[in-house]
Amino acid sequence: MTPRIAYAVVFAFACGAASADEVTNPGLALPDGHLAKASGTVSAQQLAGNGPLPVVELVAPAPLPETIDLTSEPEELFQRMRQGFSMPNINNALVLHHQQWYLNHPESLRRMVERSSRYLHHIVEEIEKRGMPMELALLPMVESAYNPTAYSRSHASGLWQFVPATGKQYKLEQNWWVDERRDIVASTAAALEYLQYIYDLHGDWHLALASYNWGEGAVGRAINKNRANGLPTDYLSLTMPEETRHYVPKLQALKNVFSNPNVLATLNVRGVPNRPYFATVTKTANIDVTLAARLAEMPVKEFVALNPAHNRPVIKSETPMVIPAHKVETFISNLEAHEESEKPLSSWQAYTLRPGEKLEEVAPRFGMTVANLKAVNGISGRIRISPGLTLLVAGQEGADPGEVAGLPEPQLVAEQPRLPQVLEPAPATVATTRTRTHTVQKGETLLKVAQRYGMSLAELKQINKLRVNQVNADTKLAVAGPEPVSKPPAGKLRTDVAEIESQQDKATRGSRQNLAKVDVKTANKMAKKASGSSEQARPGSRKQMKMAQYTIRRGDTLVSIAKQFRVEKDDILRWNRIQSNDLKPGQRLTIQLVQNTF
Repeated sequence: MTPRIAYAVVFAFACGAASADEVTNPGLALPDGHLAKASGTVSAQQLAGNGPLPVVELVAPAPLPETIDLTSEPEELFQRMRQGFSMPNINNALVLHHQQWYLNHPESLRRMVERSSRYLHHIVEEIEKRGMPMELALLPMVESAYNPTAYSRSHASGLWQFVPATGKQYKLEQNWWVDERRDIVASTAAALEYLQYIYDLHGDWHLALASYNWGEGAVGRAINKNRANGLPTDYLSLTMPEETRHYVPKLQALKNVFSNPNVLATLNVRGVPNRPYFATVTKTANIDVTLAARLAEMPVKEFVALNPAHNRPVIKSETPMVIPAHKVETFISNLEAHEESEKPLSSWQAYTLRPGEKLEEVAPRFGMTVANLKAVNGISGRIRISPGLTLLVAGQEGADPGEVAGLPEPQLVAEQPRLPQVLEPAPATVATTRTRTHTVQKGETLLKVAQRYGMSLAELKQINKLRVNQVNADTKLAVAGPEPVSKPPAGKLRTDVAEIESQQDKATRGSRQNLAKVDVKTANKMAKKASGSSEQARPGSRKQMKMAQYTIRRGDTLVSIAKQFRVEKDDILRWNRIQSNDLKPGQRLTIQLVQNTF
């Protein structure tokens, strides 16, 4: 059914209900306060596709002849979800705008529902178990279109779009083997825990949703600003970024659509059975992804869709595997038969690079090509291969390449985490701890300010705790570095910031650091120009500086952090412009690491 034909059907339904004086959905008001009404006629020109589509108001379905027995379990998930909808409705033009978009693109709705069918029952069960509003089951449609491998420019990942820092805060593992932000079970538990926390913080679900998108701190500041000005502090009254302003209306629009079974039927959106789609099986040994799929007698693509968290072609021991519920007995039976045949469960093993070894030497030793070795281990770009790096290689030395278990197709594997990278030295000018205040002039951008003081854009935003790249004139900014150079460099200062993991010495509790890599080629030229010939006085010795970002964990103290990085605790306070009693778990600190190189 084409969108225009679907529109004609929906339109006729709306007109018929309106003529019968049905109760309309109060959540679809236009800005002037009038409800969007169907005109009663649709021109032949509109149906032929030569005119604009009419704006259609969704109406409540006609009363059923029998009452609904809430004690019986619905056979279909959307019906079960409708019974649990409990958030207050909102009425504004943005809701109508997004609702109209979904009605104009039924194929998008159908694709989202098809993807969600694997995960929706589990999510509904978890929401119901916690007594939370069932609208939250629609939230992954807004966040990721129910795609568990969705990855955003801000490095958010999974159905629930966790950024790395928040994922770690809610105990979602992100390492060489796995990224639990993509794990269906783990990420759902973490998302609902986080949503409950921010609801308890604000006492309002719309504000909780805004916090999920924008951050609870940002929402809190917006609330305080309105309160100080004597303004209302509800969601619709706050000044928010564009994305957050559209966020709750998108969810409301989806709620309006899924609240109306007649509209879903008209759009040919199929229901989802109200029964478990999957179960989990845990194995005490490593097992290949391809073998697990074969034992479950299912395509690798479908297996990966249920187990999208794995970064390698091997599922590590003691990691729950998600198997379709109707395939569990088959999987266990085939697994037992495979083990009785004494065949290995994995064709891969971990190998640690020795000093002086190169990939070109390691690959043929294990019957692999260099390209295959790199693909298996997610090695690309400027990653430096160094001794101690763990690689996944074929099961035994001299193995025939044909015996190596094949990887899933690349597009089926979620984004690979980067291996630890060597940080580039940051600009020498940033090593000083002197700071000054800069007043933004009219027409001046953050990038221009950063360039003027020999800083990267990321450093300037970090010092001033800024989230956006725009700034108003007369804003006062803290800046670091030498006196401003007389003229900004001709070329643009390119800053490439990426969150990466660096394994610390096991003796220091194995805690992880979030390190920021800064490309500072242009900034270094500026620094040399500004600092004169100070480095030329000592050609044989100079200082390189690495910038690190550390996320405070429970149990950390200022002393333990300073000792861990071999710096002074007073320096940490000065670099971050904080007091010692300001340290809190989850807070990120900037650490300047300086070392002599010869």
